[in-house]
Amino acid sequence: MNGLPGKISAKGDLIVAVGVVAILIVMTVPMPPFLLDLLLTLNISLALTVLLVSMYTARPLEFSTFPSLLLVLTLFRLSLNVASTRLILGDAYAGHVIQAFGSFVVKGNYALGLVIFLILVLINFVVITRGAGRIAEVAARFTLDAMPGKQMSIDADLNAGLIDEREARRRREEIAREADFYGAMDGASKFVRGDAIAGLIITAIDIVGGFFVGVVQKGMGFSQALHTYTVLTVGDGLVSQIPALMISTSAGILVSRAAAEANLGRDVAFQMLSHPKAALVASGVLVVLGIMPGMPTLPFLMLAAVVGAVGYTARRTEAPPEEEVPPREVPKEDVADYLRVDPVEVEIGYGLIPLVDVEQGGDLLDRVVHIRKELALELGVLVPPIRIRDNIQLKPDEYVILIWGEEVARWELMVGRYLALNPGTAAEEIPGRKVREPAFGLEAVWISEGDREKAELAGYTVVEAPAVLATHLSEVLKAYAHRLLSRQDVQNLLDNVKKQYPAVVDELVPELMNLGGIQKVLQNLLKEKVPIRDMVTILETLADHASAVQDPDMLTEYVRQALGRTICSAYVGEDNTLVGITLDPDLEQVLVQHADLIRQGQASVLPPEQLQKLYGRLEELTEDMANKGLQPLVLCAPKVRLYFRRLVEPKFPDLPVISYAEVPVDVSVRSFGMLSLS
Repeated sequence: MNGLPGKISAKGDLIVAVGVVAILIVMTVPMPPFLLDLLLTLNISLALTVLLVSMYTARPLEFSTFPSLLLVLTLFRLSLNVASTRLILGDAYAGHVIQAFGSFVVKGNYALGLVIFLILVLINFVVITRGAGRIAEVAARFTLDAMPGKQMSIDADLNAGLIDEREARRRREEIAREADFYGAMDGASKFVRGDAIAGLIITAIDIVGGFFVGVVQKGMGFSQALHTYTVLTVGDGLVSQIPALMISTSAGILVSRAAAEANLGRDVAFQMLSHPKAALVASGVLVVLGIMPGMPTLPFLMLAAVVGAVGYTARRTEAPPEEEVPPREVPKEDVADYLRVDPVEVEIGYGLIPLVDVEQGGDLLDRVVHIRKELALELGVLVPPIRIRDNIQLKPDEYVILIWGEEVARWELMVGRYLALNPGTAAEEIPGRKVREPAFGLEAVWISEGDREKAELAGYTVVEAPAVLATHLSEVLKAYAHRLLSRQDVQNLLDNVKKQYPAVVDELVPELMNLGGIQKVLQNLLKEKVPIRDMVTILETLADHASAVQDPDMLTEYVRQALGRTICSAYVGEDNTLVGITLDPDLEQVLVQHADLIRQGQASVLPPEQLQKLYGRLEELTEDMANKGLQPLVLCAPKVRLYFRRLVEPKFPDLPVISYAEVPVDVSVRSFGMLSLS
């Protein structure tokens, strides 16, 4: 904000403070008539300015200070009433402004002035103030009722990626300001009504008090005292009520412009002249009234001519009607909208809507934003926007997670309760509905808030319902991150690397590999939860081997070896030792012999009974490791890592399989047990 308005607004707090103090001084300190004239003129000027500003304001929030300003102006007007009353009763003179309004405006006829004053008070009190107050009351109520829906709409747009967090924050603040504004206007209208009542009472007091002072103290005659003080009092009332009427009108204009598109003058002119036929009909009616016997012909005909000219001009300037053309073909419906599938979607039953509604304390949307950031830091991939919507076909407390439109997970929450997870060390059982936690398959119990402290003391891990959903969603996204990585995402990753390391990208793409090949390698890594944050190392490794090896699976093995320290860091113990299940040499030999079949997804390289025994033995070993507080994993030779992983993936999709070539040289390896065919 530049220029004079900017300079004034910079000192606005000082100006307002000085103004309020000055109002209090006017109430308490006697004012000379000249200063009172100046302040009365200022009152009229401020009221006129506020009226014009309200007319030129396109949206009510552009004048959000109006309720506070209304209070200050009302106080200012009442302080002027006190100061003028002091002068009227004390000196029988209150300056030129009041004298002019009492004599010139009503021609010195105090009866006429009193009638005009009462009419203005009635207009202000009964018509404008009551109407503006009712509008403000209804607007405040409807605005508050609509807030949850507006908040959910903003959150949905944010979650869908249509707006960023800054825009969402701005819209939320605007909704809150709108509710505060209409609530304040509902209360501010009471100031105006009270001001009108105070004006009536002050006028009556001035007339009675002035008559008493004039007759008893100043020795005036009955008629002279009544005339003198009534004229002054009526002038004082008029000079106060006219600005009050302006302020009331401003309040009415402001609260009634909720659906406005421009300022008042432009909206009225556009909407009135949008129908020139109405003006022409009105002109005809005026002509008929003008030629009726007893009616003043000239005024009616003059107005008929003006209104008719306006209507004719508006009709001439209307866009000419388009020539009738044969109906064109209705454009075919774009079925692509129906074919579009969201990458990630969470459908919730109506009972879970409070988890999403910010007004009801729901923080699920914030948790979703946190999940996306967490996965970006952990895996190095940006998860697409997650759409959350309600589905009346689900159970009230049920939710479904979909990846590319396919259901991959479903569970049922108990809103208002807590899920107590048993990490295996809980000392006792607690009452509640027993379930198995969806993310990690742990035994759990739904408990009430009253049992929360008891469960925590017993060794349970207690979490809220939204945290259960968020954790489940996070684990599902980790498991399906490879399916969410598109070619466009790969291109974005390459563009990001190219900003700082253009040489490696130019060497690799498109001479050695295309986007599809790089995408396949990255998907292989994500499928086994290997982070792809270090894109430079990944691309350099691909550039080193892509000229000799074209198979994405084999290239993935080379990349894994380059990322060995990153892969092993999650499993190395405090003693810098990696503990895992090792493979029997005979089993490794079988895997090498049937490598091609295994890579094609055929587990039939082993007889069914032998394969089931292998699975059973592997399950025993992994359970033993978990019971001893170790992360279950398999250590094997580099040449069989891929094949063993493919062999056990259907039964153990989350089991890490690490080759010795991926283990850093400074990390020790210890076998927990050997897996063999016998």
